[in-house]
Amino acid sequence: MSCRNCSDPQVLCSSGQLFLQPLWDHLRSWEALLQSPFFPVIFSITTYVGFCLPFVVLDILCSWVPALRRYKIHPDFSPSARQLLPCLGQTLYQHVMFVFPVTLLHWVRSPALLPHEAPELLLLLYHILFCLLLFDMEFFVWHLLHHKVPWLYRTFHKVHHQNSSSFALATQYMSVWELFSLGFFDMMNVTLLGCHPLTTLTFHVVNIWLSVEDHSGYNFPWSTHRLVPFGWYGGVVHHDLHHSHFNCNFAPYFTHWDKILGTLRTASVPGR
Repeated sequence: MSCRNCSDPQVLCSSGQLFLQPLWDHLRSWEALLQSPFFPVIFSITTYVGFCLPFVVLDILCSWVPALRRYKIHPDFSPSARQLLPCLGQTLYQHVMFVFPVTLLHWVRSPALLPHEAPELLLLLYHILFCLLLFDMEFFVWHLLHHKVPWLYRTFHKVHHQNSSSFALATQYMSVWELFSLGFFDMMNVTLLGCHPLTTLTFHVVNIWLSVEDHSGYNFPWSTHRLVPFGWYGGVVHHDLHHSHFNCNFAPYFTHWDKILGTLRTASVPGR
């Protein structure tokens, strides 16, 4: 049942909305920031860097705590400052010089309006899962084309493969075309599904985390591919094989498209 304002106790709301309403009411207290044209860039950069930072710290600690290397896919590899800083610099540069003008234009043409009511919890979860499945399919097709067509690979995707052993901050080390392609898929899906703003924010957080985890180089007991049953989710081991061999595992997250097209490759990793 929909409601105009679930914070009003006299209005009947579903339990799913009641569960999320306090969180949404708190976020709406920052409405000026959420509606600002600066918010998408600030949100994207802080979320991305915030997820990358723990892995950067782990890479530094590996020199003093050798036991941490048991969780690394490549135990003898740690990114140097000469690798980390260009990746971070390119991410910041592209967001300021390219992403911000686009978000500013979108803000001028259609400023965001925040609804009073929170989304249903089950609907939020359904939309996030469906957005991930759509994004996985879209990027699989994009990724496959940009590996199979030499001109596309050389011009747009090769930069992402400059680091054969991946690390967290290399996640967004990519061309502007690739960055905008991923952003387009991201926004198209939430728009097509008519996602609530809270759902959209949550999906972006999940999507950024899964991307960073895929490139982190760490295979932990709690990594996402260990939590999803039946090998449906590839995870960091799956994506590391793509960076090592180039001709397999084109889907970013799930494994079904690579299975269908015969491009799935698996590897036995200690502790997997």
